[in-house]
Amino acid sequence: MIPYGRQDIQPQDIDAVLEVLQSDFLTQGPAVPHFEQAVANQVGARHGVAVNSATSALHLACLAVGLGEGDWLWTSPITFVASANCGLYCRATVDFVDIDPRTYNLCPQALEAKLARAEREGRLPKVVVAVHLCGQPCDMQAIHALSERYGFRVVEDASHAIGGRYRGEPIGNGRYSDITVFSFHPVKIITTAEGGLAVTNDDRLAETMALLRSHGVTRDPALMTQEAEGPWYYQQVALGFNYRMTELQAALGESQLARLEDYVARRHAMAERYDRLLAELPLTTPWQHPDSYSGRHLYVIRLELEAIQPSHRRVFEALRDQGIGVNLHYIPVHTQPYYRELGFAPGDFPEAERYYAEAISLPLYPTMTETQQDEVVAALTRALEGA
Repeated sequence: MIPYGRQDIQPQDIDAVLEVLQSDFLTQGPAVPHFEQAVANQVGARHGVAVNSATSALHLACLAVGLGEGDWLWTSPITFVASANCGLYCRATVDFVDIDPRTYNLCPQALEAKLARAEREGRLPKVVVAVHLCGQPCDMQAIHALSERYGFRVVEDASHAIGGRYRGEPIGNGRYSDITVFSFHPVKIITTAEGGLAVTNDDRLAETMALLRSHGVTRDPALMTQEAEGPWYYQQVALGFNYRMTELQAALGESQLARLEDYVARRHAMAERYDRLLAELPLTTPWQHPDSYSGRHLYVIRLELEAIQPSHRRVFEALRDQGIGVNLHYIPVHTQPYYRELGFAPGDFPEAERYYAEAISLPLYPTMTETQQDEVVAALTRALEGA
């Protein structure tokens, strides 16, 4: 089986983890802050806050910007459920904005129209989570301009996008958002096994996220509400969580970070080769906006169903039957049973549903060989022919 994504673990990664295992700290030691600063430096942000998953980072980001009961969070329906669930964790109400048919990201024109309606109805969002699907950034300049006009906070879900750029600047530099979140799951661009990280230029937001990731407990006298009773003293000053990253994860992440640019460049080379190899097949290859340099986490094709005999499902199953580990990113969140119980229904976001009916994620990862890529293309050709 050729998987759709796979981690790359090198000897230096193993050495970095072994060094931590032989040290005095497995958690809450020096490796985590060192990794946080390394990521912040990489993307041009002031602060990094490392946690145990990107889902946790999204939750903390929403809490830090003040999302709560009675507020609205808007995001894209084509994303993993965590991009929406983070709003529900804060007891906010979640809604969606349909996608752009070329980038598959949240459409800024649809967002502008929905904001105008929401303003008339008195239900403007407190937070918009802009998801950089497949690693390609959203039109952040347009979203930021709308945030200034309508007064919402912007969180970038860049789980797919570390190492990418928008308008020549690193994704995560904070020019157009309050907080940016990265994922380090094994199939992502770099990995900490499990883990995530939020970057921001705002001192207060960073302080809040760092406090909340560790139970809301502090030993910092500046954050306490009363004088310390002794050197042992700590205070819980907020209701927080156990979202900490371990030293082992941080060491692995920092080792991986050294190869980030090479990983992204390799993904681009493989994606461009797919573009050439698939050019004559009845499908649409991923369009890339000239203002962006994608992290290229995923390579999603869209089948031209009117031009082929097999159904979308049959093509997918035929690829799996041939040992090609394709996947589908993602099922529209609003069609999930949990969200249907909240009042959403098929037909609410038609562009997202058209995408879902046609999309297949092909294997793409840095250690994938050209021979494996040729196997994927040959299998896809056979599947499209119904062979």
